[in-house]
This record gives sequence, structure tokens and C-alpha cells, in this order.
Amino acid sequence: MRVLVLGCGYVGTAFAQTLADQGAFVQGTCRGATSAETLRQVGIAPILFDGTASAELVEAAQLATHILASIPPGPEGDPALLALSPVWTPRTGAWIGYLSTTGVYGDRAGGWAFEDDAPTPLSSEAKRRAEAEAAWRALPSPAHVFRLPGIYGPGRSALEQVLSGTARRIDKPGQVFSRAHRTDIVSALTASIAKPNPGRIYNICDDHPCASGEVIVEACRLLGREPPPLVPFEAAGLSEMGKRFYSECKRVSNVRAKEELGWKLAFPTFVEGLADCYAHLEARQAG
Repeated sequence: MRVLVLGCGYVGTAFAQTLADQGAFVQGTCRGATSAETLRQVGIAPILFDGTASAELVEAAQLATHILASIPPGPEGDPALLALSPVWTPRTGAWIGYLSTTGVYGDRAGGWAFEDDAPTPLSSEAKRRAEAEAAWRALPSPAHVFRLPGIYGPGRSALEQVLSGTARRIDKPGQVFSRAHRTDIVSALTASIAKPNPGRIYNICDDHPCASGEVIVEACRLLGREPPPLVPFEAAGLSEMGKRFYSECKRVSNVRAKEELGWKLAFPTFVEGLADCYAHLEARQAG
């Protein structure tokens, strides 16, 4: 198994490290020397990527049996595809995965979002994601698309928001969001590798869409702190980005991934997920 991860961010690095730990040869792109050294320390061979297709990157893409793309698209399109498309043809039978966002569904007024629903993205960022999905699925070896909601996990959760003093509870009745723990995202990707279905789209999220304030309350309970007061949405003084975030309300279905991939959630709700994050936080503080 030769793996190439295009964009070793929070999820991409965890996926890469999981396969490296299983004995795969894993290469991953990053943007600087510091990130490159971090990847080396966890068994990932770094490739510097500045938006151009270096000979090293092209060779890695040509030889890869498994490719995961997670670089956000820009105004011109997906950076990895823009760089590689003129000089690269995917290896026959290669598994390719693309990390997208449930933002492509836009607003569902609290209703459920399913993979076969037509995308109706509202933001420019979500529109770019929908276009990138289509481009990756149009490859000779079509990509599997994984639509992700709010991502959290060790070092990046409501616990850190509470500890930093940035946690807020915005009161907008009926507003719900879906989320996914990083560990569950990685397990969905590996489940897809075991049962490939090129071009298929999967929603990857937990079983309990809910208001973000519920997560903050649980984080405060774990940390032994009082939850911040509820602030009415109209009085919250949110930025334009924050207002866009709250303009979308949907429940994301994960049934397809469970039924087709045999995917099982380690953290079916934020309660189990935050408990895991808290255990990691305690371990870091003790170490």
C-alpha cells in the first residue's frame, strides 16, 4: 500500500498516521519545513506543496494505490487537481477519497440531509466544495466523497473553547448542527478502503445533531465550570461569517455509511466524544 495524503491537516494527518502505523508507505503534503518535520516524526514522508506539481509530487501521485485529498478549494478551484491534472492519470484501481463538507446541502430548515439530495450551497466556500466534489468524481478513477460537518477531537473541541474563554451559547430556538469526532472520520475512511465504491458519496457524522450550546454545557461540566450565559441570536453581535453559520439548520443522515461500509461510531454523540477529548487533555496535562 502506497498512500498519498494531499493536505495533512487535522484529519489528513490522523488518517495518514493510522495507515503508517499499519505498515503502509505514506506520503503527505504540507507547506513548510516545520510541518514537514512534524510529519516525519509520526512516520509520514513529507512533500512540500506550494500549488505547483513538483516531480516528487507527480511521482507520488502516479505510484499511489490510495489517495486522500483534503485541501480546501480556492476561487480558481481545487489546488491539488489544478496542479496534478495536466500531468497525472490516476493509477487503475486506485482508491481516491475527497473530504468535502455538509455545507454543500445549504439550509434544510431543520430537516434531514441525504447524499442523493441535490446540493444547494449558500456560501461561496460551499459552492467551491460542490464544484470540487464534481471534479474529483469525474476522474478516470472516481473519488469517494466524504461530506463532513463540524469536526472535533483531541486538542480541538469545546473544551479548548471553554478554557480559552471563547465559548458562547447562542440561543436560536430550533437550531441544530451535526458534528463528527476525528477518530470516527478516520474509521469511515478505512472502512471505505475495505469496501470501495468509486464515485459514492457518504455523510460522516454522529447520531445526535443538536444545538451547539448543549456541547458547551457538557464541556463545562467536565471542566467543573459554570456554563456561559445564553445570548439571544439577535443580540449576539455575530460576524458575517457567524451569521452565515447560523443561517443553515439541518440534520445530516449517516445511514448510508453505516449500511454500506459497516461503519460503527466510536463516539455516537458529543457526550462520548468530549469524554475522550477530556481524557486526552488530562493525559497531556499530566505528561
